[in-house]
Amino acid sequence: MDAGGEGGGRAALEADIAARSDTYFVRTRRIVERFGDKRVTYAVFLRRPVISAPRLMLDWLGTVSAARGTAFDLDVVYPEGTWVGAGEPIVYITGSFIALSDLETILLQKLGPACVAAHNAYQMCLALPSVAFLAMEARHCAGAEMQDIIAYACSVGSAAAREEGARGFVGNANDGTAHWFGAARGLGTMPHSLIGYAGSTVRAAEMFRETFPDEPMTVLVDYFGREISDGLAVCARFPELAAAGQLSFRLDTHGGRFLEGLDPAESYAVLERHAPGAIRRYRSDTELRYLVGTGVSAASIWRMREALDAAGYKRVRIVVSSGFGTDKCRVMADARAPIDVVGTGSFIPDSWAETYATADIVDYDGVPMVKVGREFLLRRNGARKRGTNRPSHED
Repeated sequence: MDAGGEGGGRAALEADIAARSDTYFVRTRRIVERFGDKRVTYAVFLRRPVISAPRLMLDWLGTVSAARGTAFDLDVVYPEGTWVGAGEPIVYITGSFIALSDLETILLQKLGPACVAAHNAYQMCLALPSVAFLAMEARHCAGAEMQDIIAYACSVGSAAAREEGARGFVGNANDGTAHWFGAARGLGTMPHSLIGYAGSTVRAAEMFRETFPDEPMTVLVDYFGREISDGLAVCARFPELAAAGQLSFRLDTHGGRFLEGLDPAESYAVLERHAPGAIRRYRSDTELRYLVGTGVSAASIWRMREALDAAGYKRVRIVVSSGFGTDKCRVMADARAPIDVVGTGSFIPDSWAETYATADIVDYDGVPMVKVGREFLLRRNGARKRGTNRPSHED
């Protein structure tokens, strides 16, 4: 890049920081420029337990420090993928107050949501350790930057869970963020719109197979409300794929109806056959709905497996989607639901207020100082013990 290009890049970066940072940080920088710089240390933390996912924030700080011709000392107390307790500083950032004072808004945006989403993905994977997950968060994100943050976070939580023996996330649903999962391309076969276009579930499967003859096929079966009937019809049409384990069915039954052939009484009966203890252990109305209610319930998954096995299609796999967050995954584990793959974007935090990261200066020119009540952020004997522990399943 030529000097003009580099200068233009720096100007664009500075304009972005000025436009997106809170005004009081921008004005603080001007005041410090007038009255004299100090070397300061920020402690950056969240108020809830999380999995550390700081890479995007650290990379951005590196870009800014290079553009401003200064260096930031980044003491990462909790490396990527480690568990962080509520209020524990994840990283200490030390440098020129002039260079750091207007960065707080943006650096917190890049840290908080990532850490909470990583924690959620970690817990989901641990709840169903033998199940493969597919990240489908993109449609629920507010633009490309959020999509990248959340996909990165998911990959961090998944990697942490794999260290505990879980299969974790095996990929995602689009090309743009597939690199976070070690892939070049996203995964997926067909949306509901293709079923409607084709006019039947079997015809949609035929169209997909003709267009992508070498790809394993996952077929949506809830469009016409005939999950079992249409699933068996697709198996009959593609028996060789079914026998080879190259055919999957995705259950995405919405919450306004039961899977074909089920009602409350039959849903209870299905679980009595396969997981009678689960129905006796439920603790809330939400858990009961996950077990025997409408939508993709444990009973509906068991019923689909029953029908496939009875017809001789034991190698056909079941993919589930629709609201599979941490709580639903735990209920499915309790019911031993026969799930092969979970497609989900529900690692996106439910309560956005929980994602708010915070930064406080804890040192001015070597003198420890922080606002009253935040003394817990001060360094202990010059440094804090680095995190290596993992959360328990219930954290």
